Amino acid sequence: MRLTVTQVDLTQPTAPAAASSATLPANRELVIKARKGWIPVDFRELISHRELLAFLVWRDVKVKYKQAILGFAWAILVPVIQMLLFTFIGQAAGFSGKTSAPYSLYVYAGLLPWMFLNASITNGGLSLVSQQSLLSKIYMPRLFIPMSTIGTAFIDMLLSGIVFAGIFAWHGYVPSGNIVYLPLLFILLILMAHGLAFMLSALTINYRDVRFLIPFLAQILMWVSAAVYPPRIFSEKQMGILDFNPIYGVISGFRSALLRDEPWHPRALIFASVFAVVMFFWGMFYFKKAERRFADIA
Repeated sequence: MRLTVTQVDLTQPTAPAAASSATLPANRELVIKARKGWIPVDFRELISHRELLAFLVWRDVKVKYKQAILGFAWAILVPVIQMLLFTFIGQAAGFSGKTSAPYSLYVYAGLLPWMFLNASITNGGLSLVSQQSLLSKIYMPRLFIPMSTIGTAFIDMLLSGIVFAGIFAWHGYVPSGNIVYLPLLFILLILMAHGLAFMLSALTINYRDVRFLIPFLAQILMWVSAAVYPPRIFSEKQMGILDFNPIYGVISGFRSALLRDEPWHPRALIFASVFAVVMFFWGMFYFKKAERRFADIA
């Protein structure tokens, strides 16, 4: 909470504001008030404290894999196991004939952005509740708390991307030339993840019921976003409705950028881009609006 400090002269209430500090009496009172209205984001403060953000990310990474027998290997094993599981289910259901690439590559191309968004929704949404001591005992840019969980998820995604390259080599599959658009899709994904994490973390600290809703919400989003199966199993009308799911827009964009003969879905991608930008600024706005009460209710 940003504070405004006002000096009140008790002995000379009508003293001119231009009087020097040497002529003011020692008997003064400090009145501390919270600033009214929306507190803007202090980007200069965020930049000056960037080393703190890097420390929080590294701390989260170490805590996540501390005393784990396999350590960082879990960041590789989890998506691989999920890919094998969903590949087996998809082939048993006859979905493998509805993709233009090997089905394991198709599934992994959807899991890669989804697991990043899932970590942003779950870990980012619960970040303020799980680190209440940082809210009440010290001052720091509190936006860094959900941002640090996204940094950890991004490191996991980079490790999973190395495995993805190995799966490409295993199948002898050459990625699409559209892979040059992958950096833009990463920016879109990161904007959406930050916006969702900002909004959900602020909601969770204000309304504790939200923490029970977040894992359930993440499971629903995975299935309604076609993250682990081809949307071609739906009718053309149903696929048109799917275009208005912003998470599907990002996932389909990753598949189109990585896999040959996988068509782009312009309407889904445009809607996802608009949603990501709006959610980023709205999430930050709501976070800053709710921030003034964090220390009181944490």
